[in-house]
Amino acid sequence: MSATGRPRPGGRTARVRRAVLDATLAELGEHGIDALTVDAVAARAGVHRATVHRRWTDVGGLLADALADAGEDGWIPPDTGTLAGDLAELNRQVHAALVAQPPVTAAVIAAAGRSPQAAAALRAFWDDRYARCAVVVDRAVERGEAAPGTDRQTVLVAATAPVFHHVVLLGRPLDVEQVLAYAALAARAAATGPCTGRDTAGDRQ
Repeated sequence: MSATGRPRPGGRTARVRRAVLDATLAELGEHGIDALTVDAVAARAGVHRATVHRRWTDVGGLLADALADAGEDGWIPPDTGTLAGDLAELNRQVHAALVAQPPVTAAVIAAAGRSPQAAAALRAFWDDRYARCAVVVDRAVERGEAAPGTDRQTVLVAATAPVFHHVVLLGRPLDVEQVLAYAALAARAAATGPCTGRDTAGDRQ
């Protein structure tokens, strides 16, 4: 079952979906949200435009399904044995993903501001990621590295948000030392007392 609630397609349907979603991200990364059209995606994917219209309707539907597809990757957070190690590895992975596709990431965020369907899909994607990563903080509390009551999402955002800020918003490169330094700061903050805030990941447990 996909994140959209529909059964996952198989056979030729699955191949068409893969080609269309790959084409959507490629067009988005190369030309931006303003130039993203159903016709351009269909041409790039090598399928008839009617096929795209029938399944995805419009650009918002394409973006929503691309985000749903990204949430079906089976990714699990790192487990290094320490909170500092887990956050460091998480930041490495986030940084690597952003550096690999910076135009796509920025374009998806911009698209969410224009399409309610894409915005809802983007929120669902992040909710899923934070829910998966909640175990990183839970393990830290169990090991005594973080105080009981520590807000999972606050710790996770403290570690990863600076990486997004530098790469996506400022368009500035980060070296590995900086990436790891932000993770270390978040781990130290969690160790000094309960980080508090609205724990949306915890609300879904």
